[in-house]
Amino acid sequence: MVKVGIVGATGYTGSELVRLLLGHPKVEITTLVSRSESGRAIRDVLPHLRGAELPPLSPFEPDSLSRVCDLLFLAGENGFAMQHAPAWLEQGMKLIDLSADFRLKDAQTFESWYSIPHRCPDYLSEALYGLVELTETSRYEKARLIANPGCYPTATGLALAPLAQAGWIAPQGVIVVDAKSGVSGAGRSKATTDYLFSELNDNFKAYNVLKHRHTPEIEQNLQSLLGEPTRIRFTPHLIPMTRGILSTVYAPLKTPVSSEELHSLYDDYYAGRPFVQTRAPGDFPATRHVYGSNRCDIGVGVDERTSMAIVISVIDNLMKGAAGQAIQNMNCLYGWEETLGLPITAVAP
Repeated sequence: MVKVGIVGATGYTGSELVRLLLGHPKVEITTLVSRSESGRAIRDVLPHLRGAELPPLSPFEPDSLSRVCDLLFLAGENGFAMQHAPAWLEQGMKLIDLSADFRLKDAQTFESWYSIPHRCPDYLSEALYGLVELTETSRYEKARLIANPGCYPTATGLALAPLAQAGWIAPQGVIVVDAKSGVSGAGRSKATTDYLFSELNDNFKAYNVLKHRHTPEIEQNLQSLLGEPTRIRFTPHLIPMTRGILSTVYAPLKTPVSSEELHSLYDDYYAGRPFVQTRAPGDFPATRHVYGSNRCDIGVGVDERTSMAIVISVIDNLMKGAAGQAIQNMNCLYGWEETLGLPITAVAP
């Protein structure tokens, strides 16, 4: 059994990790760290975890974690992992970081978009960017630090990858990404006015319209597929639901193709990938179709009048967009079945 710990166990992502890992046959949860709730039983903080045998919430004592953990999931705020990762790696632990600290390969780009200095830029090249469907399996063999992708970059990256790798996107065209997210994407601790029920209910709004920090991560993914720098026009929106992301991508096509040809491209690209489901031409998914699962569902079509590919992808932002993908990365890290301990089917109604 692999001994795992979670730092930030009482947040939305951390608690989802706990829930999923309880059903994983190859791990034992040995440590749950919460700086705000240490000393309490997690069931008293998060009643949905009642009935599970879990260690009490511990204070953050970084030097002691390597004695009780083989692998750490870091579900803290941006800037936290980079402070402690070097010491933990030297102590022989493996790390899966769910923040943005190691996602971008250029420290200056990180500092520009996140407005904090990067404290260990030497580790950026080592960190494995863990968007599993777009990562070579062999790269996990020697990995010890995995950067778990952001939720918007996951939905958008999976939507664009087949088009980009096939070279079907017009080189001078603008790729437009219009994405919507449920409020849980903001995290459990952000109890500001913007996230009150009375502000969100019967409301729908764009945010960070001119500069959203996930933009360079999406562009970095595209560059790795296209082999050259690219730019997107990304606009996120907040909608009055708890979980889910729907990303609508508009990509200008280099040459005319039919919706059927586009569907065949996606169907072939994701063949054998259990967590990506492609829909029949003209069948577009909804967020409810993947609620509670680790799936990404993708629907495609071609607007022949404008020569645009329309790709709609949906994920559960706390699953494939965070905790589920982190466990998928853990499974690949240890050479286990990719689907181990993860739900493929969604919850309904």
